[in-house]
Amino acid sequence: MTNRYDASGSQSEFQPGSNGEVLRNQLGISKPEEMDEIELDLLDQLYQYTFRRHFPDRRLTVADLKSWHHQWLGNVYPWAGEPRNVNLSKGDFHFAAADQIPRLLDEFQETCLDRFTPSHDLSDAALCEALAMTHVELILIHPFREGNGRLARLVADVMAAQANRGLLDYSEWDRDKERYFAAIQQGLDEDYGPMVGLMSEALKD
Repeated sequence: MTNRYDASGSQSEFQPGSNGEVLRNQLGISKPEEMDEIELDLLDQLYQYTFRRHFPDRRLTVADLKSWHHQWLGNVYPWAGEPRNVNLSKGDFHFAAADQIPRLLDEFQETCLDRFTPSHDLSDAALCEALAMTHVELILIHPFREGNGRLARLVADVMAAQANRGLLDYSEWDRDKERYFAAIQQGLDEDYGPMVGLMSEALKD
């Protein structure tokens, strides 16, 4: 939940009675477990909508990411779908500064989405490299106040599906979170090798 991050700014308000564990929300929820359950259920609905009804077999855009985020969390948080305006860090690690996000998203569109999607006709090796770079760069930007990791997984799943592969298996990522976060940090130096390895494992049938 949100207590994994340190934040500052107007989007850092917490729900009264939540002991700083749940962001202020439109549902009045103050228990982290209840919010986790609601967000997970809404994410499942977003997956069903995306893969069963409106699959984007085309170039993805930053507008898609904003739309998915709003569709997912729009009934929970008033800022859903909008780039964050607070700075976020995890321990000593700082994600992109909030005032840089618009520029970084423009660069992400050009260097990742325009380059790698639609992910048709990519070999597994090429797909893993595309997935790794796209995932790492999106996480480093951390464009939204909440839900960036799960949204980045959705992007990866869509790209895999465009390449005629099934949804990725993220179980190893969840088991070894230190390895996953270390792979993200390596991306600061444009070293995507560790994440390529994680993507290769997740892509296996």
